[in-house]
Amino acid sequence: MTDLAAFPVASVPYRGQYVRMEARACGVRRLVLDRPEVRNAFNAAMIREIGLAVAELGAAPQGQEVRLLLLDAEGPVFCAGADLATMKEQGAATPEQNLEAAREVARMFHRLASFPAPVVCAVRGAAIGGGLGLTTVSDLVLAEPTAAFATSEVLLGIVPAVIGPYIVRKIGLANAAPLMLTGRRIRGAEALALGLVQRLAEPPGTFDEALTRLVRECLAAGPRAARATRELLRRISPLPDPELMEFTAHTIASARGSAEGQEGLKAFFRKAAPSWVPGAE
Repeated sequence: MTDLAAFPVASVPYRGQYVRMEARACGVRRLVLDRPEVRNAFNAAMIREIGLAVAELGAAPQGQEVRLLLLDAEGPVFCAGADLATMKEQGAATPEQNLEAAREVARMFHRLASFPAPVVCAVRGAAIGGGLGLTTVSDLVLAEPTAAFATSEVLLGIVPAVIGPYIVRKIGLANAAPLMLTGRRIRGAEALALGLVQRLAEPPGTFDEALTRLVRECLAAGPRAARATRELLRRISPLPDPELMEFTAHTIASARGSAEGQEGLKAFFRKAAPSWVPGAE
């Protein structure tokens, strides 16, 4: 986790099992993913906690004082995406349970994307699947040059559906399609070139300093002007509407409940290639 000594913690208004929200100096709020033992992979409880923490912050009277929301994580890896054991369970659940779990993910991303103040994301290690999705609902992303980024869902017979609209919104269809269709992994420099990342922490070992500079840069903007500008950007490039959100939830729920999706997840746990891969046994 990043050391933001220049913006000390004043309180922790939300603390869940896997997520906490820190209130820091100068109107900075830091949302910390705290499942480092599994590379901060999303399970159902973590998704609920992120959504709840962000919703509570936006609804609280002091929410108007928030000038910046920082997405950060404990441990060396920002977020490995979905906990595949959880995804396998959801795929085997009833259709309605599976769909509702997908809707919860869609609501979480929409809450982050519609947060009124600027959102900064600090990526160390990797941002895979839903972790990459968190970068796409952020305005500025700082990453290590060695950080890995991928939407690996298709390699498991699953669809990067809920995060898809945000990926396309951030880097455009021409850049999003190759990543989403192949699951190819890229590093910091390529992510920067695509617009997925806005800053690289170089040279190595300067991540904390680079993040502090980025936060200070954001806080140089007038608070009301920054909020109004974020709203302006949403008007210019709209977020997914309820119909599209529902479509994406149905798409991923259908994929992970399908025979192909279940085979892909089982193959992952067996450390084997699924049958559709040429040459797979």
